[in-house]
Amino acid sequence: METQLLTDLTVDLPDGVRLQRAATAIRRAFSCDAVGLLRLDDHDTLHLVAASGLAHEALGRRFVVGQHPRFAAILSRPEPTWFDPDSLLPDPYDGLLDDRKGSPLPVHDCLGMPIYHQDQPWGIMTLDALTTGTFDEAARARLQQLSLMLQTAVRVTDLERDNRRLRQLGTSQQGIERIGETTEILGRSEAIQSLLHELDLVADSDLPILLLGETGVGKELFARRLHRHSRRSRQAMIQVNCAALPESLAESELFGHVKGAFSGATADRPGRFEAAQGGTLFLDEVGELPLSLQAKLLRVLQNGEIQRLGTDQTIKTDVRIIAATNRDLKANTQAGLFRADLYHRLSVYPIPIPPLRERDRDVLILAGHFLEFNRARLGLRGVRLSYEAEQALRQYPWPGNVRELEHVISRAALKTLSRGASRDQVLTIEAALLDLDIPPTADDVPAQPGAATPPLVDAAPDAVDLGDIPPLRTTVDECQRQAIRQALAAADDNWAQAAKALGLDASNLHKLAKRLDMKPHPR
Repeated sequence: METQLLTDLTVDLPDGVRLQRAATAIRRAFSCDAVGLLRLDDHDTLHLVAASGLAHEALGRRFVVGQHPRFAAILSRPEPTWFDPDSLLPDPYDGLLDDRKGSPLPVHDCLGMPIYHQDQPWGIMTLDALTTGTFDEAARARLQQLSLMLQTAVRVTDLERDNRRLRQLGTSQQGIERIGETTEILGRSEAIQSLLHELDLVADSDLPILLLGETGVGKELFARRLHRHSRRSRQAMIQVNCAALPESLAESELFGHVKGAFSGATADRPGRFEAAQGGTLFLDEVGELPLSLQAKLLRVLQNGEIQRLGTDQTIKTDVRIIAATNRDLKANTQAGLFRADLYHRLSVYPIPIPPLRERDRDVLILAGHFLEFNRARLGLRGVRLSYEAEQALRQYPWPGNVRELEHVISRAALKTLSRGASRDQVLTIEAALLDLDIPPTADDVPAQPGAATPPLVDAAPDAVDLGDIPPLRTTVDECQRQAIRQALAAADDNWAQAAKALGLDASNLHKLAKRLDMKPHPR
């Protein structure tokens, strides 16, 4: 196993794939129920970079070490830390194991180990097993031996990331100092990963960027990432909310004024362009600019010069423009609401930001992030989503995008607490408390008059006695028993071959058979 794990950790793979393989291999090697690899950032916060056996929402959580005594204990010791099943320390993963989603963890085994890079704590690895006694002294010693391999994976991962960043930014001192920076843009969907890759490539080009996206997609976060990854990152990024600029004061806000330029101008005042000198000017909601100001902004972008209100003296500008809008500027130019020449100046490199409904399971990662924030804000032991709540989040179209999701989670957490739940409990948010108006699916739409009615496959619902319906878990268990029996029969009772046919590890098949009260052949 160690040889295969070393291959998984050092082979040339994308960072996330390498670490995910490591988590999966370690979970298999120790026959446990969940493994997490968490990275420590500069703010003493841990976040999962790879996980096996944990619910998807866990990937979005940020665990402040000071609020989680188990994580603090793991980081405080160089060797593996085992927690007695009777430990009173709250488990950060309570309700987050994939096959026990939303349910408090029963008494179980928990093991953790710090990971170091260049003699500094890089993060931790956690292992959880629902069967007590899984992590005996031999298992702890074995985990200690694996620590050097994990540190090798971390070193390779960091070196590759640093090399990529250097290739993107060049070998300037500014680029070197930005290596290792984290971002709060959360998501693992193909749509968001492709977008982040594009942003990182164009960030250092100095081209004007136009961010296009619906309300609530987080355009400001993407603008800040562009600035951080650019050669201007040492200088300021100045943000202007164009929708909030009063037309009478907009020119002064952008370009500044001199004393006496207008009533109330009692002193010279630089504008936003001067404040952003050498850095980035972010024009948020640029589609809301009045036409009169659009002409003046265009002149500045063409000439690279500004004039403070009340003077003819020009000032050379050196700013990178990033603009953002939720409007269709191209259509607005055709309607005469936005200057076509300014649109072409701003949209040298347009970047559409995908709405939340197109980001697959990212909604669960983001929900996990907001859940952990509310857990800390409300002083809760834990707060989780039920399986039905997860399904509701994935089915809802999210017209308000990430901003709407944040509000929904915060409101649901408060509602759950207001219904008499104790802060010492692990609270589970049910789907009904999300208050989501989910559009009906095709199956939910009633047939139109005259439409053909599909034949019923089984008896009508009113012909079934509810008391005759077995619990879902019983049905699932019986299906699993039947599949195991068929595999064993085909493999002449060879458990290893049966496990392979079922796509399971042999040890996991034995554990499953034991839970199902079957009689596995001795290994």
